[in-house]
Amino acid sequence: MSGVLQRPRTGDERARAEVVVRRPGLLEYGAAFERMVRFTDERVPESNDEIWLLQHPPVFTLGLNADPAHVLACGDIPVVRTDRGGQVTYHGPGQLVAYVLLDLQRRRLGVRALVTALESAVISTLARYGIDAVSDARAPGVYVGGAKVASLGLRVRRGCSYHGLALNVSLDLGPFALINPCGFSGLAVARIADLGGPADVETVSRDLEADLLTQLGA
Repeated sequence: MSGVLQRPRTGDERARAEVVVRRPGLLEYGAAFERMVRFTDERVPESNDEIWLLQHPPVFTLGLNADPAHVLACGDIPVVRTDRGGQVTYHGPGQLVAYVLLDLQRRRLGVRALVTALESAVISTLARYGIDAVSDARAPGVYVGGAKVASLGLRVRRGCSYHGLALNVSLDLGPFALINPCGFSGLAVARIADLGGPADVETVSRDLEADLLTQLGA
């Protein structure tokens, strides 16, 4: 009889492995933003990391240093200034948003490594549906045939991350024509439902959850 003797995990290793996944459903952007900031401000070294998988009602969001001129028109869609990186993007029902609230010091992750992990998780999820996607070191996000299917924006404070990624599943892409997405005029956007993948956000949510946890070693 043979076997492998495995070393027990230390407390630090267990803490890095544990991630709580929450699904708040459809949540107003302002409420989600407020909760993320409060969670980050109040967390302690023993706090679990969390991933929130949700959707937002229609809203344009501007990153910390975003140029408002990239909002060409907004109609009746609210525009909200936030503290993530990046320029302007659109959120709406049918888009899966994943917020990653992680202790980066405990996970021994730099910002670049976290961006790569998020992009890799999306690429793995799309591969499940036979969709060939890539990242671009010059412009964070995930692309299919040159069209952006997922955008990223992060903030790190006190060694911890919040905000995350937005993956277009089946949302109305029309509002993207009212902005320069991510600050790029004429940037094409895509959604999974048009690329041969599922149109159901919950299906994509389950798959992305698995791929995020894999990429984060959880």
